[in-house]
Amino acid sequence: MTVIEPNAVVHAPVPPLAERARNVGGSPVRDILAVTARPEVINFAGGLPAPELFDAEGVAEAYAHVLARSAGQALQYSTTEGEPTLRAALAARITARELATGAEDLLVTSGSQQALSLLATALIEPGDTVLVENPTYLAALQVFAFAGARVVAVDCDEDGIDPQALDAVVARERPKLLYTIPSFQNPTGRTMPADRRAAVAEVAARRGLWIVEDDPYGELRFEGERVPWIAAHPGAEDRTVLLGSFSKVMAPGMRLGWLRAPAALRRACAVAKQAADLHTPTVNQLAAARYLAARDLDAHVATVAAAYRERRDALLAGLADALPEGSVWNRPEGGMFLWARLPEAYDTTELLTSVVAHEVAYVPGAPFFAGAPDRSTMRLCFVTHAPEEIAEGVERLGRALRAV
Repeated sequence: MTVIEPNAVVHAPVPPLAERARNVGGSPVRDILAVTARPEVINFAGGLPAPELFDAEGVAEAYAHVLARSAGQALQYSTTEGEPTLRAALAARITARELATGAEDLLVTSGSQQALSLLATALIEPGDTVLVENPTYLAALQVFAFAGARVVAVDCDEDGIDPQALDAVVARERPKLLYTIPSFQNPTGRTMPADRRAAVAEVAARRGLWIVEDDPYGELRFEGERVPWIAAHPGAEDRTVLLGSFSKVMAPGMRLGWLRAPAALRRACAVAKQAADLHTPTVNQLAAARYLAARDLDAHVATVAAAYRERRDALLAGLADALPEGSVWNRPEGGMFLWARLPEAYDTTELLTSVVAHEVAYVPGAPFFAGAPDRSTMRLCFVTHAPEEIAEGVERLGRALRAV
């Protein structure tokens, strides 16, 4: 018989976490970055822009101007949809790239990652099917899993989504949306040609499908001609959400992104944003608007892209000697990432610990797959280090792979 002392407090267990929080794990990439954060490690694992290429002077001037001229506004609450001056400037930039857009078509978000979360809230019911490229952006997989979606991969090749495979899987699975990164995709670095984009738009129009077109890297083109957005193709106008970001072209710490969407969906995302954070920080929005008015962002992006091209070339120059015979890799025309596949006998997840011991790191490809993973793949980010460091990193990678 249990005797309870007078005034004793009996502690019952607290209620459990929500099922979605229990069942969705953390980011393997973040876990790898924590392990490889030592300064002596040449890290091809991250997806971080090169900080020495930030226009720190221009950004500092923008904040100083805003705080000197309109501190009361900059430090105050703002509208959920975003500061009008920034929305107008963004609309002008998008329109100049041949997609007619008004300020009212845009919702400013705290990075394009938040835009993706808002869309999941507004569109996805638990059990809905979402289609993704194979492989795809890891954080998108997390967002969709957290929303309770059933995620199905679409067959892809070196040019991205296979339109015939997309048509077949839409007919079979009846999905709610397709998530795609058509330009310099994360993790593969590949770009979808214009004819494929038109075909994807046609499938979406004929089958009844939302398209979420994520474009954080599109301005970082090194060579070749710009490819129009899927959103600009006939049939896609009323069913495509375009996501953009300043993180890769201005500074990720400002946490500024946006979504362009049809009116009803945009309003639903605005309501979801009100519940999430009310609005993106006013001072950051006004500073970005000032920067766009006072500086030449396109010229800055061209400088960044030229530096990234040199870094890509430094990585490409050493891969043939570093990777095992039979390996294949692509040559991205822009962006931040290169995708490599080793011979089938190699498991890049199992190899990583041994490779990090040689003070170099990559991201194994397996976590980026929605279905059965290709364990011989790896993602290499080529923008964070200078060319000479990249050359040394590739040599270390080669020594590590030969050692195992």
